[in-house]
Amino acid sequence: MAHMAPNQASRKKGKKVTIENFYGGSTQGKEENEEEIQKNSEHASQNGNYQQALEDLKLELIQKMETFWKEKWEKEISCLTDKTAQLEKELEASNRRADKAEKQNQSLMTRIKHLEESEMIKQQESIKQTQIINELEENIKYLTEKVTDLENRGRRENLRIIGLPEKPEVNNKLDIILEEIIKENCPHVLEQGGKIEIERIHRTPSILNPQKTTPRNVIAKFKSFQVKEKILQEAKKKSFRYKGAPIRITHDLAANTLRDRKAWNTIFRKARELVLQPRINYPAKLTIYFQGKVWAFNKIEDFQAFAKKRPELCGKFDIQAQKARET
Repeated sequence: MAHMAPNQASRKKGKKVTIENFYGGSTQGKEENEEEIQKNSEHASQNGNYQQALEDLKLELIQKMETFWKEKWEKEISCLTDKTAQLEKELEASNRRADKAEKQNQSLMTRIKHLEESEMIKQQESIKQTQIINELEENIKYLTEKVTDLENRGRRENLRIIGLPEKPEVNNKLDIILEEIIKENCPHVLEQGGKIEIERIHRTPSILNPQKTTPRNVIAKFKSFQVKEKILQEAKKKSFRYKGAPIRITHDLAANTLRDRKAWNTIFRKARELVLQPRINYPAKLTIYFQGKVWAFNKIEDFQAFAKKRPELCGKFDIQAQKARET
């Protein structure tokens, strides 16, 4: 690029304004100076307007930004406040539920404690009641056995005659019939004078049940226990008859003793088949002769335990199996 001439550069840039050329120069110089000053003034004024406008714009922008952020933050703060209030309500409700649950829990714990205490008391009472019941059962068992024994002792002079025909001519003279039975089966037992003293004799039960086909038993009470025992021993040795018909003569025992003796029937029959010489002794004791010894048993369980330990007897006295086969 070509360099500009000095006068052109001077015009382009303008003259430097000084006090000397402003006051002491020519009129043209003054005019030029005034014109230059005016231009500079306009230029400065224009720059000031731009600056002012920029400042106003910045101020307006700042105000709008403040307004925008203020509104935004007010909304955010309002939203957060609402959420905080909602959370506070939920927290309060949760606290109320927690308090209610805590109260319910405390109430349940109190009830559980009371129930546990009540259950413990009931268990203790139950233990005491069980002990009392066991003692009562033992006493009842003892008293029952005592009463049964007393009843059996009260019947020690009695004999029970089984199978005597149920006929009016027989029932009306049972004492005479008994003497005839003794004369027919064991005449040597008769006392001097050929008569046995009988305190009383009767059928049992006293009322005849028409639905039963078997005759009622006859109970005879002797005045002499020794005579009764002699007749009973003879009845054990052989079968008694009355006018050719078979009859049985046994002890007259209490109902409980008869029931206990009857429980041995199945084992008794099987023992007889095995030639163990079984016997039922007073009051309801089973005895057998096995391997050269006499063995006695008060309970069926004791006999079964004994039989299981002996190979010769094991499995032969299964009462349930025998009852099932009989059925």
